[in-house]
Amino acid sequence: MREDTEHPGSQSSLRSANQQRVVRVLQSGGELTQAEIARRTGLAPATVSNLVRELTTGGLVEVAAAERPGQRGRAVKLTRSAGLAVGIDFGHRHLTVAVADLSHEILAEKRVELATGHRAEDGIERAGALLDDALVELGCGRDAVAAVGMGLPAPVESATHRIGGPSILPGWVGVDPEALAAERLALPVHVDNDANLGALAEHIWGAGRGMDDLAYIKLSDGVGAGLVLDGRLYRGRAGTAGEIGHTSLDEFGQVCRCGNRGCLETMVASHVVIGLLEPSRGPGLTIADVVALAEAGDAGCARVLADTGRHVGVAAAGLCNLLNPQLILIGGELALAGELLLEPLRRAIERYAVPSAARTVQVRTAALGARAQVLGAVALGLRAANPH
Repeated sequence: MREDTEHPGSQSSLRSANQQRVVRVLQSGGELTQAEIARRTGLAPATVSNLVRELTTGGLVEVAAAERPGQRGRAVKLTRSAGLAVGIDFGHRHLTVAVADLSHEILAEKRVELATGHRAEDGIERAGALLDDALVELGCGRDAVAAVGMGLPAPVESATHRIGGPSILPGWVGVDPEALAAERLALPVHVDNDANLGALAEHIWGAGRGMDDLAYIKLSDGVGAGLVLDGRLYRGRAGTAGEIGHTSLDEFGQVCRCGNRGCLETMVASHVVIGLLEPSRGPGLTIADVVALAEAGDAGCARVLADTGRHVGVAAAGLCNLLNPQLILIGGELALAGELLLEPLRRAIERYAVPSAARTVQVRTAALGARAQVLGAVALGLRAANPH
């Protein structure tokens, strides 16, 4: 499919341009109904219906079969022949690579553990190897890949594209991950902070779908927030908006890796939670263990999770006062705690946020779990490759 460049004002040129508009919204939005396509493109519903019919005949899109006669609102999505999208998610101790079709359906997924403090070059090499393994399973080569998105648990400076400090990935500080990954993978790569990608994924097809203003707070080894404001991912002037983990709550508290004292991350990061309980509960504890013990009646584990929720709630109250979001989603490892964490978090927001902001915000667990970041990376690649 291409635009008619010889006769830009012709009907065929207009039809081609409109087809491309439909393809672009499907690339960024995954499965959409024709009504949603019409809203996002600004095209008339009848025009969208004709375009979808043409694209279906051409094998580029497919429409879900009706579950009952005359059903309206059936999902439209791009077919596999339209290309593949790749999401790469680096965590503190793991790497996940997912290959999806352009409707965002995951076709293959690979995950490995990483050494703490690994070098950026080594991480990218592992990602390339996992990508090739996944493509072999699908019977494809890298030439089938239309877009790559990559997430890192670190601030990515918009002006330089480099990883700034503080980072829980010391082997990546000062590196331009987009340039490095593009060189090693021989593919265009787009990179963002993992919390931003969690927010993007939840906004597109998770718990935040249909919400114009939301915050996604990831509580893991690092603590960060992704912000969607007025329906768009908000990164801030330098690309580092959402660093809620470095909100200082105690000026005499523990020194944080950022150099300040008493940052939220020093109180609620998953390794901090575990560290508070290992002396009395034994080594080798995980967050899942802590949650299971709390649910079984362990008062100490329940107390630590409640304190964690309260600390996050104090920082989230400030976020509510500043941005007044409709929704706060909690993701990351600590989301496993559910209401053990969320109830004290809500109480802190009620205590410290202005009443109108506290009254109107919803607080719940993110829907996509551990896959949010890699799904967000898939969506990032698609949006960056098709910015219009």
